[in-house]
Amino acid sequence: MTDVRHLPSRRASALAGLVAGGLGLGVAELLSGLLPGAPSPVTAVGSLVISLQPPGAKQLVVDLFGDADKLVLNLVVLAVALGLAAGLGVLAARSPGLANAGFAVVAGVALLGAVRDPLTDLVLSVLVVGVGLGVTLLALPRLLRAAAPSEPAMPDFERRRFLGRALALSAVAAGSGALGRLLLERRSATTAEVPQVPAPTATAPPLPDGAELDVPGITPLVTPNDEFYRIDTALLTPRVDVGEWRLRVDGMVDRPFEIGYAELLAMPLVEQYVTIACVSNEVGGHLVGNALWRGVRLRELLNRAGVQPGATQVVGRSVDGWTAGFPTAWLDAEGREALVAVAMNGEPLPPQHGYPARLIVPGLYGYVSATKWLSNIHLTTWEGFDGYWVPLGWAKEGPILTQSRIDVPRDRARIPAGRTAVAGVAWAPDRGISAVEVQVDHGGWQPATLSTPISDATWVQWAFSWEATPGSHTLRVRATDGTGEVQTDRVTRPAPDGARGHHTIRVEVG
Repeated sequence: MTDVRHLPSRRASALAGLVAGGLGLGVAELLSGLLPGAPSPVTAVGSLVISLQPPGAKQLVVDLFGDADKLVLNLVVLAVALGLAAGLGVLAARSPGLANAGFAVVAGVALLGAVRDPLTDLVLSVLVVGVGLGVTLLALPRLLRAAAPSEPAMPDFERRRFLGRALALSAVAAGSGALGRLLLERRSATTAEVPQVPAPTATAPPLPDGAELDVPGITPLVTPNDEFYRIDTALLTPRVDVGEWRLRVDGMVDRPFEIGYAELLAMPLVEQYVTIACVSNEVGGHLVGNALWRGVRLRELLNRAGVQPGATQVVGRSVDGWTAGFPTAWLDAEGREALVAVAMNGEPLPPQHGYPARLIVPGLYGYVSATKWLSNIHLTTWEGFDGYWVPLGWAKEGPILTQSRIDVPRDRARIPAGRTAVAGVAWAPDRGISAVEVQVDHGGWQPATLSTPISDATWVQWAFSWEATPGSHTLRVRATDGTGEVQTDRVTRPAPDGARGHHTIRVEVG
């Protein structure tokens, strides 16, 4: 029978499990950073969590964390993994077999998440997870022995020796994990040997006079690439080798084909400004942006394939398996040009925004149309397929709603009395904006000045000159789209088809 007087304390056992688990995880992360095609265990588990999310989880996470959702998920996965390791350390001091089985189960979950990713190599997945598990199971008993007192009460020198060893191994674990993550992030953010994107054969018209209003603090008319919102399910940006990348057009077509990146760039390229938005954007939110996109007309690729009469849905599939679908009828409107985009604001697509190619479909929320890292365009029936977000409770059709936002002044701002500018942006792609109105407190709606529109597919800036009087005031904004429909005051959550209501702020004057 084991003498419990010489077993490590629960606290020491938990620390031993934490350090051993952290060391195994750190080594596994380092291997994933060193070996292209190897999975990150943390990312693999995070991706598995995303795939198993219940309806409504997406909106909750975006509401809480916005663009930081991926970082938060990675940190949560890491914290849970280390917490489990600490608990298994306590168990290992008294039942090593059960603890080893528990670590094996945790490793199995990571392996399951890894093998589900089409971008990871199966052999490397087994190698990384196996090495991580092996390091943990080798380190844990040694740490437990170091934590076990030689007499009923651990002498100070033994305690110091154990803590010193735990601290040293923790530093190794943290350093390995941080280096591995750095290598992963650098690799995913790098596009080696990016070919120069040719000049377009049809350029976007120059920005018209009056397209931008001179109001400090207003959102820029064209969103810089590094400020453009990003919402997707990829915890690590997929790194695509354009030498091997192929875009396949198939499904209900007469002539399915594949095309490489060089051949795609050799096709006639066109440019257009298009505003796109995330369906998770709250009223007044910033998950919306406007950019100059350059790419191949989607119609040209579909015409080459010969779309069959019964095809009623275009499905885009990403290299990581993500899917989105929209009606083929959406492309029938004259002047509505969907693109397989290869450049953004004059530069090749940044990796985080879909390099080497993505879909841009004017007028539709991204969750049904804006497939990044595009690998497949599939023609099917409307009833025959549901994109990634549809089974999770989001509407199958996703036209962007008419929206407007107050950029200046900021909500809860304190401003001086007198004439002040109230300004922002409004969008209704691809119907355009015909009017924007502002309401002060409960007064009447007053017209704002609009910038000159680039096109119906983009947002406009607007400004209203307000004679601010001392006191607390409420400001609201509403837009009217190009069809004459006024933005509704009916308030809805983003799910299932976009947020509704008037953006409202409160300011203190005086």
